[in-house]
Amino acid sequence: MNTPDTLDDYQRTVRALSDRIVEAQAPVRILDAVKWDDSIREGFFASGCRELPKVDRSWYEARPLAFDSAAKKEEFQNIERDITRQLGQFSPVGQIMRRMCREYRMVIRMLEARGTADFGLISQELYGAASDAFHAGDPTLADLGLMLSDYLNNIDDRSDLKDEPKTLTAPQAVEMLQRRLDPVFGEGEGVIRVFESDGILADAAAGADYIKIRSDAIFNERDVRALEVHEGLVHVGTTLNGQNQPICTFLAKGPPSSTVTQEGLAILMEVIAFASYPTRLRKLTNRTRAIHMAEEGADFLDVFGFFREQGYDEEECYSNANRVFRGSLPNGLPFTKDLSYLKGFIMVYNYIQLAVRQGKLEHIPLLFCGKTTLEDMRTLRQLVDEGMVAPPRYLPQQFQDLNALSAWMCFSNFLNHLSLDRIEADYANIL
Repeated sequence: MNTPDTLDDYQRTVRALSDRIVEAQAPVRILDAVKWDDSIREGFFASGCRELPKVDRSWYEARPLAFDSAAKKEEFQNIERDITRQLGQFSPVGQIMRRMCREYRMVIRMLEARGTADFGLISQELYGAASDAFHAGDPTLADLGLMLSDYLNNIDDRSDLKDEPKTLTAPQAVEMLQRRLDPVFGEGEGVIRVFESDGILADAAAGADYIKIRSDAIFNERDVRALEVHEGLVHVGTTLNGQNQPICTFLAKGPPSSTVTQEGLAILMEVIAFASYPTRLRKLTNRTRAIHMAEEGADFLDVFGFFREQGYDEEECYSNANRVFRGSLPNGLPFTKDLSYLKGFIMVYNYIQLAVRQGKLEHIPLLFCGKTTLEDMRTLRQLVDEGMVAPPRYLPQQFQDLNALSAWMCFSNFLNHLSLDRIEADYANIL
């Protein structure tokens, strides 16, 4: 494996440009910039949950970004210019890095537009919209959300599918998750840390080499298993693999296009590791449906009411509705990042399925090289062959031996050609 001391001139040039991207993006923290503080929640509940949260453009302006947005956009513009000057217009790795620079400039424009209609429009450009189809003539993400909800409703009343009681406190979940991850990432090496944290919206959040558990959250063992797979094996694993890159260090950081791929990969891992479950899937489908509601004109109160109808308590209803409107206005277009889960799952699943169909199995583990994007996978394969990108060091067991995955996808390719409606009619007398 290459080290900084053994790189040739071209590789050193790529490494230097890559490092500049990593450094430039460091202060750009999207979720920190769009989150609402506790005063908004307290005000909403003080109104009896009957008035829109008190968030407008001036509220965001009173909470400036952690960087000079004009200077930061110029910095990314300069990096993009230098990539072309030093690597040429058609360098494959240069094309990836230039796209990243353009995405980060768009992210900054979105954050500049907090509290305006442009915020939601740019969010749709970066993460997509619920009304987007996967391919011409195919169902949309909103259709997928409704379809999955129908399936889940059919099994909702089964007593044998009820969730186990949530009896694990945050400290207990921290200890259990750390114990599960140590054998994967190196026990005693301190490669990955699990700890409690206040102030995060989700139950857990992954960083470069850590997983934060919200200190007031409670869990069951199935929740911890999902966190192990989703946050640990995928999010932390791909980050560490990116950090281990000797040349293309930009793979340690991900713009929005990689968010879709990474979240999709994480959900796929939950499924093939048997770590997912109906309640988890319903959470994802409800997020998609809520975003579609907001795109169609629903406001915060409407979305809050939707989650209440789904059986969530008021704190959960607020938290879920908050995810939809953070960065925007309580009656504005939604922040569409949460579409990444289902959208990414379908896209990554299709990619793996086609890789098996075409006999290109060597492409599949490269999804874990870092914060990858599907559109870059062919280029990444080329860069691995050239020694520019290192294969992933941390790879889930399901992707180390592709035998079972390939067999599953071979059957799946065939099953896609069958008519489920016809099968349902034929099986009517036996099911």
